[in-house]
Amino acid sequence: MIHALIQVLILALTTDRPPARRRLSGRGLLMAWGTFPVALLVMITAIAVGLRQASLTAAQPDARPAVKPDPQAAAAAFAAFSRDDSPLIRDRLEATDREYRQIEPSLWLLATRHAAALAPLEPTDRIETLARLADFILRMRDKHAADVVVGEGRRVIGLLDPDRGLDPKEITTIAAAYDAEATVWKQGQGGPTGPDTKQATAAGFLAAVQKAASDRQPTTVVVLGHGLPEEIQSYSIPCEQLAAAILGGAKQGDAKQGDAKQGDAKQGDAKQGDAKQGAAAAAPAGIDLSHLTIICDDCFSADFLENLGAALERGSLRRGGPLVALPTCLAGTNRDRYGIADVGEKFVPHFWKTCVELYFVRRPLPPAITLADFFGPVDWMMYGYGRAPIVAEGKVSGYRLVNPDLVQDPVVFVSLDDDELAELRTILALPADAPLPRLFDIG
Repeated sequence: MIHALIQVLILALTTDRPPARRRLSGRGLLMAWGTFPVALLVMITAIAVGLRQASLTAAQPDARPAVKPDPQAAAAAFAAFSRDDSPLIRDRLEATDREYRQIEPSLWLLATRHAAALAPLEPTDRIETLARLADFILRMRDKHAADVVVGEGRRVIGLLDPDRGLDPKEITTIAAAYDAEATVWKQGQGGPTGPDTKQATAAGFLAAVQKAASDRQPTTVVVLGHGLPEEIQSYSIPCEQLAAAILGGAKQGDAKQGDAKQGDAKQGDAKQGDAKQGAAAAAPAGIDLSHLTIICDDCFSADFLENLGAALERGSLRRGGPLVALPTCLAGTNRDRYGIADVGEKFVPHFWKTCVELYFVRRPLPPAITLADFFGPVDWMMYGYGRAPIVAEGKVSGYRLVNPDLVQDPVVFVSLDDDELAELRTILALPADAPLPRLFDIG
């Protein structure tokens, strides 16, 4: 009864009629928010992409291709990992059962992508290495737990699909509750900015993102609608184009900061100013995108964000500036997964609906919505879609799959710094120059 009332309150933000949950076939086989029925067996329904090759080179990171894996083989591999390895790994960690359950898919995926490094190890050494990797994931979660996603002084830029009943209030209302400034781009009527064409809407959105990358104001970008592994499908924005806008803005910001520093140097001692200018010219400024957070709640959003991270790494190399930090990224759907929404007169994606329920409907509100709120309560609530708890002796001992089509298993990505990349190479016994993507899955 209480849950039903909460759902009605959420939908009151956007509609006068209650929703009917359905799967959306959309405009084609890969239409975002459409659900293509797949017989997946366990949690791996959300992360079967782990069987793909993951070699992102430091010199030229590659986009992750949308290769359809064998779900049965992936399910069996994850089930074996969970049965044989997880109990031994779990015993070596200081983590709750819930925490381990939330990082287990990320750990399995990491182990799968680096299977060649783990294969030569003796069984005990392999488990120790996996435990160190799990500990690394947990430490990254602790490090970034307090990072603000929505809060006072943080700008929010929204992009809503034009063909569905997404209402700008789904973003503006929750932003206002936390004293955050919000601008929502949506083609046509109903938004603060509503150009007549998709091209004009996409151009306005990209210009807003470029400005956010340039002026360094903390900004969260929220994309709700249709997606493909390498494209915001709603507005035909490839990840390369979004990456170019972000990097273009970052370079503009660097140029402004450089001009300001040179002006300050001229006001001081002339010799010291010349020395500072010479040093600045000799060492190109690093590209720091840590003030940006990108949330995508659409189909294949984890694939898209991984590809965006790779595009940013490639683009920074082409522009001649070292990449210091990528944006924090949140994916409403895991790899190779379609998104699900409640659909009545309005369109309410499950991941964002969960955020609204937990951090707008339920009171009192926290001072801000942090990253820990997403990889903690939001992720845990999303875990219930498509699964049912197994209760033994009065406690939950596990979960069984009920409807694999409803499973989304969101992903949080953080940017690793150079020291953290070096530590990860050390754990995996990789060469010091081995390529690793900077964008890292923490569950």
